[in-house]
Amino acid sequence: MIKRSTAGMLALLLASTAHAQVAKPTENLAAPVKTFGRVSYDARSLMIDGKRRVIWSAEFHPFRLPSPDLWRDVLQKLKASGFNTVAIYFDWGYHSPKQGVYDFTGIRDMDRVLREAAEEGLYVITRAGPYVNAELSRGGFPGWLVNQRGRARTDDAAYMAAADEWLTRIDAIIARHQINNGGSVILHQIENELALTTSAQRRYMDHLYAKARGDGITVPLFHNDQGRNGYWVPESSTVANVVHGPNDLYAFDGYPGGTCTAQGKPTRGSAAPDWGYYGTGGAKGGASASPDTPAFLAEFGGGWFDYWGSNGGYDCNAIQRGKRFQRVFYGTNLANGIDIQSVYMGYGGTSWGWLPAPVVFTSYDYGSAISEPRELRTKAEEMKQLGGLIAAVPDLAGMVPAGEPIVSSPNVQVYHNKNPETDARFLMVTHKPSNGSTDDRFTITADLPDGRYTLPAAEPMRLNGFDAKWLVAGVTIGKQRLVYSTSELQAAMSVDGSDLMLLYGRAGESGETMLRYESAPQVRVLEGQATSRFDAAKGDLRLDYPHQGRAVVRVEGGGRPPLTLILADEAEAVRYWRQGPALVRGPALVRSVTLKGGTLAIIGDTREDTPLEIWAAKAVKSIRWNDSAVATRPTAIGSRTAERNLAGPAPISLPTLTWRAAYGSPEAQPGFDDSMWQSAEGKPYASITARPDGQPNLSMDAYGFHDGDVWYRGRFTGTPDAKQIALYYGAGGSGMVQVWVDGRFVGQDELPGGLPRPITTGTARFDLPASAQGTGEHVVSIMVRNNGHNWDLDSDDAHKEARGLISASIEAPGGRSFAVPVAWKIQGKQGGEDLPDPARGVANNGGQYGERTGWHLPGFDDAKWQAAPTSVQPGTTWYRSRFDLALPKGQDTTVAVAFGDTDTPRSVARYRALVFVNGWNIGQFIAHVGPQRVFPIPEGILNHHGTNTIALAVTSDGAPGDMLEPVKLVTMRTVKGGLPVRMVDAPQRIEASK
Repeated sequence: MIKRSTAGMLALLLASTAHAQVAKPTENLAAPVKTFGRVSYDARSLMIDGKRRVIWSAEFHPFRLPSPDLWRDVLQKLKASGFNTVAIYFDWGYHSPKQGVYDFTGIRDMDRVLREAAEEGLYVITRAGPYVNAELSRGGFPGWLVNQRGRARTDDAAYMAAADEWLTRIDAIIARHQINNGGSVILHQIENELALTTSAQRRYMDHLYAKARGDGITVPLFHNDQGRNGYWVPESSTVANVVHGPNDLYAFDGYPGGTCTAQGKPTRGSAAPDWGYYGTGGAKGGASASPDTPAFLAEFGGGWFDYWGSNGGYDCNAIQRGKRFQRVFYGTNLANGIDIQSVYMGYGGTSWGWLPAPVVFTSYDYGSAISEPRELRTKAEEMKQLGGLIAAVPDLAGMVPAGEPIVSSPNVQVYHNKNPETDARFLMVTHKPSNGSTDDRFTITADLPDGRYTLPAAEPMRLNGFDAKWLVAGVTIGKQRLVYSTSELQAAMSVDGSDLMLLYGRAGESGETMLRYESAPQVRVLEGQATSRFDAAKGDLRLDYPHQGRAVVRVEGGGRPPLTLILADEAEAVRYWRQGPALVRGPALVRSVTLKGGTLAIIGDTREDTPLEIWAAKAVKSIRWNDSAVATRPTAIGSRTAERNLAGPAPISLPTLTWRAAYGSPEAQPGFDDSMWQSAEGKPYASITARPDGQPNLSMDAYGFHDGDVWYRGRFTGTPDAKQIALYYGAGGSGMVQVWVDGRFVGQDELPGGLPRPITTGTARFDLPASAQGTGEHVVSIMVRNNGHNWDLDSDDAHKEARGLISASIEAPGGRSFAVPVAWKIQGKQGGEDLPDPARGVANNGGQYGERTGWHLPGFDDAKWQAAPTSVQPGTTWYRSRFDLALPKGQDTTVAVAFGDTDTPRSVARYRALVFVNGWNIGQFIAHVGPQRVFPIPEGILNHHGTNTIALAVTSDGAPGDMLEPVKLVTMRTVKGGLPVRMVDAPQRIEASK
């Protein structure tokens, strides 16, 4: 049922097509300003407090990091990586286990994440649904919504009442944190990727807009179009052949640039699309369905999700949409006037428990700038450089095309933009096409604000391989006039009446920077190599230098304040952090810099022993690093360096795990007491999945069981013709069913996962043992693993595809079914929609016996369990290990659970394991499907300074070798620094239920 949805998502890997008749690139640039309190916009850009801003955003999902003390860690890393905005999805189902029941405490405290984002200086784009997709089970809808007959994402009265229930609560939280109320929320999304456009959906969208406004949302509202299709364009647009809707802004998403091969190798894919000023024609281009509102990419590929059965694509995606991809694609967007762009994902995190949709497994690393274990990837360095440029040159906001320059090489193209108010220029240089990879030398001739120039004036620039350059010209920075530079600007600041700029380029390439002065200034090369010459007629000072390590040049006089230029190659430049009142070189991360009473306090992380160098005001009398005093000395280049290196992290030692075990499928036995289970009969059927006439409603959702495993026990009277049992079941991608008759295991069936579409339902037939063919009562026991509900991307109620058993029949030889009535009972997660463990919440548990009786919890007494077996029975066997950790304090370490040979994506052994750490379901491992073998555990879930428990629910067919491989703890990353992390409060034990 998700074939169309998955195919639709895959289509976004290519340049999206647009169905709208689009406007010319600069047709409506004089559109009037629309104001929403402190936020306003015109056709060119968003404005905050009347000032134009480039919104450089990244996506973060708090629900994918169930340790709230680490939310600030991610927010700080996004800010340090150059982003000025964070986009946040909210998962309706994460907060609502039952209709009318909502929880915004603990790991669901959305007030907290919005407050912390503001405290860290980040604007926020809120995306509250009701539908979000996000590779979540049901696309973020709550489980109980599956039982609703009315079509979702329309004006069906029951659906809208349910959506209002959610929106009333989440809107109230968001409203409190709007920039107009003292917070930092600047934009709000009312629906996501709603591609169909029926009248029922239009009425629904009208309702959502009115609901947001009625709930006190005062910032601009938007919908995120799934590609540039022209769906839900603001009413103000006069473009023909678009679908108008009740939005203030039109936004779309796109995932161009290729993907990874089945062998886990990156492809280069398409060139960067011109989705804006430089587009040609409607299909890819020029191009806005809403020309009087700013261009807005609500999601742009920062990676891609991985799927069951792959070869492990996150490292590949980190490369494919990694270093250089950012330069080419994000820079092209900026050049095309897309001044609001949000990278999906900035931090992907973990789809822990039963959060994932059927296509994806536990890890949602996404190949993002911040990896799942919270490590800054090298791609974050380039994002930091673009963010630094955006911060240093506010003139980039609202630029328009400035005329085509002359480029000496046919293999190179240059986008030339200007700011209409200041005439500042942005020169975006790529290959032609931008996915080219030749090695080219070239010059650019253009009329710039300070005259007509051919740059560089000396030897030509070089564009070597898949790459781009972000160049600025005609810009006033501090009190300096930058005529142009063939180096790229990463940071700028003014200190004690002097200016400082950090410029960088590719190692080994030449750089040239032209500055404007009234008279000849004094130039001193303080470090490295550089030459200078002054043109008195123009007042131009030209600096020439190699990008090799670092050069430092001091320029004084000439009618301007002193200027220090740090001229670096890329490897050197990424070591700098522009934070607060300082420029800091050296650490792996600088989280914050504050100046108070003459003390400069720097907070950050180190991966190893690291030098520290600082540019700051003379008023700084002392320096502290992570609350410890640092002795420094002045240097000849105007900085201060620490007399000793900052210490790196101490070594990590992890214990060996030892296991105790117990069999965990007693439901398979005929004498198991199921008297308290629900009878599977008479419940209304709301699923879109057709079932045979005369069958009872066996769908697990109808009985309040929406996630994870569900058990069925059926009683029937045997007959000599009873040869097989046929089961039609829904289990999601890589889901499964296991069957016992009279306590005898008769087999299991598994559904294939992966792309282009996972198989989410299937029919399995099992031979009945001879004992079941005799007269008398027989018991069939069935366990179905539900690996998630479909998303509803095509708004066709695909999330209502049935899960659990759909139908079951006893068959005679040849597959002929006959009337053998079966009395069914059903049991899923303990309590169903009434959670016995609300702290861990909806996603944590399914219906395994060990879950219902608390075997997964740290407080369970396993003293009577036996040593781990050397063979395994069909069904589920539980393993528990208790161990102590005493990791070095003042360090941020990510520890993970690793299965078997972590260098291979899958093993010969056929089994699967649910992984519980201190009661938290951190994921599912499927040995023979893969690819994930290493499961990071956030601190706060794992106790770094105390006792921990791991419980594994290992499900197997019992065949020789299909059993648990060696399991160990591993360190994925460690730094000295980090933030204090408390254990997440959750019960140690719960009242058992069978």
